[in-house]
Amino acid sequence: MADTRYIFITGAASGIGRATAERFAAEGWQIGAADLNAAGLADLKQQLGGNQCATFELDVTNFEMWEGVIEDFSEWSGGQLDLLFNNAGIGILGNVGDVPLQRQIDTINVNFTGVLFGIEAALPMLKATPNSLCFSTSSSAAIYGAPGLAVYAATKFAVKGLTEALSVELAAHDSRAADVLPGLIDTPILRAPQYDANGKDISTGERNVGPADVDEGPFRLIPPSEIANAVWQAYTSTKIHWYVPAELEDVDKAKSQDVEAFRDMRLQDPITTHD
Repeated sequence: MADTRYIFITGAASGIGRATAERFAAEGWQIGAADLNAAGLADLKQQLGGNQCATFELDVTNFEMWEGVIEDFSEWSGGQLDLLFNNAGIGILGNVGDVPLQRQIDTINVNFTGVLFGIEAALPMLKATPNSLCFSTSSSAAIYGAPGLAVYAATKFAVKGLTEALSVELAAHDSRAADVLPGLIDTPILRAPQYDANGKDISTGERNVGPADVDEGPFRLIPPSEIANAVWQAYTSTKIHWYVPAELEDVDKAKSQDVEAFRDMRLQDPITTHD
């Protein structure tokens, strides 16, 4: 059908990616779902139906895999890509120098290089699809570098900057770029692998990111469905940065006016971790 729309989502087997797949499927879109979690993808496809959902096993850090998956997706969609959602991401908790270097490199490779690979692979489809949107998951950690998640924050700053540049570069091709800066989303990333000052893995599988027992304000715990709603709204908007919850935009503006004051506040209350 001429009015059929296609979205391609990384990290689609769970969390924000899955919630977004469910939201867009409910709106009648065709879903391209990518992840390394084959079981999660199979479950999603069964839920949404094979006629509406195509699944692709993808390591976002492997550009050759990206090329093959996008080629397969293009064959399935007839060359149409209305929305690319670069969502896959990981987080490792611990101070710089405590987390093994390779784990930090892994974070960069998934959170930023994986986003760049996705854009490079999908760019011809985005340019060929009128009013397409290149959308990525940044983070509230891109407001002020999150202590204990320094490299994670750096990757999210990079995604934010890339998005701003692309919002200009893609305009000549009737395409847009935007991102979402989520706060504390109730997903497995809040139970991050964690390292102590001796470089020892002290992960427990319990939630270790964000303040405990906060049910209001910008750092309250919110469901993945709220991010999915932001992605849905972004498709019909020219807005570049989507803050979820919306109060985070005020935090970002306050930080830009006095970064040292924001640093001092973080020294008193790092926000990143809780006991």
